[in-house]
Amino acid sequence: MRNLLRVILLGLLCFSLPSHKAVASDSDAIQSVIAAQLEAFKRDDAANAYSYAAPIIQQIFPTEEAFIDMVRKGYPQVYRPKAYGFGVLEDTGRGLSQSVSITDQDGVNWTALYTLEKGPDGTWKITGVRIVKADIIS
Repeated sequence: MRNLLRVILLGLLCFSLPSHKAVASDSDAIQSVIAAQLEAFKRDDAANAYSYAAPIIQQIFPTEEAFIDMVRKGYPQVYRPKAYGFGVLEDTGRGLSQSVSITDQDGVNWTALYTLEKGPDGTWKITGVRIVKADIIS
């Protein structure tokens, strides 16, 4: 009986741990969402860019105009990237974080750390981004 209980607890523990297979299998979808939002910003397509924001972000910025204005003023590297490329997708234990290397219009390199959540419909939405200046300037 004791061994059966251990097997059940071990099984439950395995199912509750973050799965690195889930990270790998979701990588393409996550990168597609981020790339689509970056491309929408380049086109000033506020509606499309806003559609990739998670519900919590849409609550904070209840209109497409308010959202894109915040990005334009607070995240110019994201709003108008000259170039970008994807780095590591990581399971932080609190969610997924996708690293994106961004070169801004002045040739300065940045790292954007995107956080995302999977919605009830299975689509990924962006919950936030943190920008840090990279050590290398091109």
